[in-house]
Amino acid sequence: MKIAISSDHGGNRLRHEIMDLLSELGLEYEDFGPDSDESVDYPDYAKPVADGVASGKFDRGILICGTGIGMSIAANKVKGIRCALVHDVFSAKATRGHNDSNILAMGERVIGPGLAREVATAWLDTSFEGGRHERRVAKLSELEN
Repeated sequence: MKIAISSDHGGNRLRHEIMDLLSELGLEYEDFGPDSDESVDYPDYAKPVADGVASGKFDRGILICGTGIGMSIAANKVKGIRCALVHDVFSAKATRGHNDSNILAMGERVIGPGLAREVATAWLDTSFEGGRHERRVAKLSELEN
């Protein structure tokens, strides 16, 4: 599994924590920055991750900002993206199993590093269940213009 990861300035520390986790799990990833804690605009950092996942270059993506809200909104503007803002393990499993989410968003100011690692691990380890959920995910795709 190849992961694209990025943040804005508000998610920089948590992004590094999650990159450490990805390395520990032996997963390949590409970091899209930023390289400092200086203020940046989250859409500029969500777009390359969303584009990379939508194109198939990456299997999944992880986006982090202060709340996760801005990143999730920006990513979901890209056709083919199902980005879920998650801060608990149950929702991480549900969004993969039921919604086939392909990008995980989290907020550094909302979730601590320990729980963020648990959420990311659950999200990465959970497979799409298919079945009745396939019809619903297909309907999500039909909403895209």
